[in-house]
Amino acid sequence: MPLLDDVRTALTGVLDPEIHRPITELGMVRSLEETEGVVRVGVDLTVAGCPLKDTLTRDVTAAVSAVDGVTEVRVELGVMTAEQRSALRTQLRGSSREPVVPFAQPGSLTRVLAVASGKGGVGKSTVTANLAVALAAQGLRVGVVDADIYGFSIPRMLGVDRAPTKVDDMLLPPRAHGVDVVSIGMFVPAGQPVVWRGPMLHRALQQFLADVFWGDLDVLLLDLPPGTGDIAISVAQLLPGSELLVVTTPQAAAAEVAERAGTVAAQTGQRVIGVLENMSWLELPDGSRLEVFGSGGGAQVAAGLSDRLDTEVPLLGQVPLDTQLREAGDAGTPVVVSAPDSPAALALREVARRLAATPRGLAGRPLPVTPVSH
Repeated sequence: MPLLDDVRTALTGVLDPEIHRPITELGMVRSLEETEGVVRVGVDLTVAGCPLKDTLTRDVTAAVSAVDGVTEVRVELGVMTAEQRSALRTQLRGSSREPVVPFAQPGSLTRVLAVASGKGGVGKSTVTANLAVALAAQGLRVGVVDADIYGFSIPRMLGVDRAPTKVDDMLLPPRAHGVDVVSIGMFVPAGQPVVWRGPMLHRALQQFLADVFWGDLDVLLLDLPPGTGDIAISVAQLLPGSELLVVTTPQAAAAEVAERAGTVAAQTGQRVIGVLENMSWLELPDGSRLEVFGSGGGAQVAAGLSDRLDTEVPLLGQVPLDTQLREAGDAGTPVVVSAPDSPAALALREVARRLAATPRGLAGRPLPVTPVSH
C-alpha cells in the first residue's frame, strides 16, 4: 500500500537511541498495519526493560505522524528473540566468537587519545570530559573510556546515571552530550570502592574496549589514572597506536612528575601529542592574573619531553582556574556546554580544535606500500 510504503521510508530516519543506526536496518520493525489512517507499528526492543524505550516510542511516533494520510500512530513494543539478538550481534560485530579490540586492528580509523598525568588532582578527568564534548560539538563521533578504575569520576562529570544495556555478551554504552561513555562506576554500587590488582585492572580495560559496541568512532579518549602503573602499561599493550596527552599544573613539583608520565612513551612506542597546563592562573576582578600554582610548568614539561623523546611536543594550551569549570563538572554538564564563552571553556575548545586538526601518528596504521621484487 502506498501509505505504508511512505511509513517505511519515514522509519528509515528513526535511529535506535543506543546503537545509533536506523531501526529498519537493525531488524527492529516487526510489523506495519494501517486502517483508515491509523498506523500500528510493531517494534522489537533489543532487551526487555530497555531504558530508552520511551525515547524510541516517541521518535517512531513523530516520524510516522509526519507522513501525509496518517491520522494516528500506535506503537506496539515487543522484545527480540535470542535468535534475533544473535543476528544483531553478528551484524554489528562480525562473526568472530571472541570479542576483539576494534581500535587495535590495522584498518581502524579511530584516533585513540590517552589523557595522562603524573599525579592526581591536576584536573585530568575534567579535561577529558570537556575535550570529548568539545570534539563532539565539532561533528566528530566521540567515545570516552573511564580507565581510572580506582578514582572514576567521568559518569558524574558527563551526567551519566545508568549502566550500559547488555545484549547477550555485548554492551551498548550510554550517550551524554553527544559522547558514548563507559566506566566501572556504572557497575558498582554508590560508595563502594574497587579493590583490584593488576590482572583484574587489565581485564576490565580489555572488556571496556572489546565487549562494548562503540560503532565507528572518530576519536576515543581514555581518562587514565595518574602515574605509570598497570593501566598505563595495559593501554600500551591493548592500544599500541594510542597517543598521549599529558596534563599538568604550573607547579614545578607537578611538572616534574608529569614529565616522567610522558617519558613512558619512549618505552611503549606511543606518541606524545602534546601537553595541557591546567589551573594556570586565576583572573581577578581588575583583570590581573594571580598565578596560584606558580608558572611555567606546562612549558617545562613540553620542553623536557621534546628533548627526551627527540621530537617536538607542543604546549597545546593553558586552562585558567574557573569556578564555572568546577561547578559544571559537579552538575554533570561540562563547561564547554554550560558556559561556552567562559575563560576555561574557550581554552578547552581551542585545545579540542588543535587536536582535531593535528594529523594522526603512523603507529599501528597500515601503509599503502607494496613490496617490489627485482
